Amino acid sequence: MNETAIPVTETLAPPGTLWSRMKSDPQYAPEHLALEAVRRLGPEAARWAERCRVNNPGITCDALAELAVKRFTTLARISGSASGASGLPGAVLDVGVLAWTQSRMVLHVAAAYGHDPVAPERATELLMLQRVHKAAEPARVALGVAAGRDRASRLFTETTARPLTGVMLKLAVRLRHMAGVRAARRAWVHSAATRDLAVRSRLWFRTA
Repeated sequence: MNETAIPVTETLAPPGTLWSRMKSDPQYAPEHLALEAVRRLGPEAARWAERCRVNNPGITCDALAELAVKRFTTLARISGSASGASGLPGAVLDVGVLAWTQSRMVLHVAAAYGHDPVAPERATELLMLQRVHKAAEPARVALGVAAGRDRASRLFTETTARPLTGVMLKLAVRLRHMAGVRAARRAWVHSAATRDLAVRSRLWFRTA
């Protein structure tokens, strides 16, 4: 099988603009991440799935999804380990990279099963599959709130100063919830959480 590799790009970690939004609005960090993932990572997933199908006629959806799962489970195992950061900032960076990697996996799995990875509903499904929200309607409402806050922040530059430690703690909690990890950084924890998400994602997009 050729031309199935997923390229390593600059999107391995969340972009700086996303980190800024999440730090300014930590309560809705998962929603900001989901929206940005669909915008930035969805097109990559679509191109990958299309290229694989062109170069490998007859490849099954399950085979494509398995390629994505293997690739991103490996990346999840090493996510954050090379950042060099320690303490609370390191923990936040670690779990943020993991949540971003997991979102990338989900979008590639969606593309493998023929779902448009850039469609708005992918953000809703990301939040449900990552168990940030239990149902679609609360997820949509939260995404709408996050998008509205982002638009407002672009209009009004004044922000209320908040203790950085408190912001980082809240951000760490929200991102850990999204990534499905509760312990400190451990490769096996990252892999296990990502494998669990992969199982849910494959079942969801296979039967959706």
